[in-house]
Amino acid sequence: MHSLQQLFIQVVEAGSFKKAAEQMHMEPSSLSRKIAALEKHLHVKLLHRSTRHTRPTELGQQYYEGLRRLLDDEIALEDEITSGVKRLKGTLRVSAPVDFGAEFVVPVVHEILKSAPELSVELLLGSHFINLVEQNIDVAVRIGEASKSNLLAKKIGEVSRVLVASHDYLKRYGTPNTPDDLVNHNFILYSPIQARSDIEFADGNKYPYSKIRSNITVNSVNAIRTLVKDGLGIHLGPAWVFKEALENGDVYKVLSKYNLKSFPIHAVYSARAYLPKKTEEFIQQLSRYIERSI
Repeated sequence: MHSLQQLFIQVVEAGSFKKAAEQMHMEPSSLSRKIAALEKHLHVKLLHRSTRHTRPTELGQQYYEGLRRLLDDEIALEDEITSGVKRLKGTLRVSAPVDFGAEFVVPVVHEILKSAPELSVELLLGSHFINLVEQNIDVAVRIGEASKSNLLAKKIGEVSRVLVASHDYLKRYGTPNTPDDLVNHNFILYSPIQARSDIEFADGNKYPYSKIRSNITVNSVNAIRTLVKDGLGIHLGPAWVFKEALENGDVYKVLSKYNLKSFPIHAVYSARAYLPKKTEEFIQQLSRYIERSI
């Protein structure tokens, strides 16, 4: 037996009555009547209905997010009581940036799954920020300063950053000795956002983005690493991306006497009374893995 609130959650997350009804082995007409009864009881329109898609109204979204938190807390509490400390089960939903996730999150997920046969993981890799509640994400890994929100952000590490270029590039265009020398150089950028961001140093000084000159932007660290090796320009990026290339002498640090500002790594999750064991264990293992690897 499903409560009206659980049915409503299912419709919102499925995006349509038809999909939700299939998932719950119900007739769409029956499901629609039950949601209508819930709306009548609350005296509030919860959903915008159409033939193909159903989405919550503003009040419906607020109601969904509150119900989702309550349901998650209930599930977490049951896990706390019945599963024991070391038993992980259910589905863990994680989001992370593509390249960072592939390098650091995937190995952690692999290790957790080897020791938790009752756990399954959905890993969503992408550079865009998603709504944790709407997407039913347990934890998101984010690089950079934590923004003000109703989410909790736990710092689990830092990403050191470097300015790098190839020997051939520096031979052709010269080696910068001070930040001011960067005005004469070409940059390989990761994103349009980076093109509008100052280069920040650990001592608080900045090189203004208005002086950064670039003729190429590409949102792939693998592609950027190749372009840097091929001598197309200087790149400012995570030190871990260039660790092997630096060790092999394929690229060199630029302005090595000037320490760059590091970026914090956060595990972000919804505030709730009980943090599920699966989420807590993932955060702890990822934090330890980052500490060993970066």
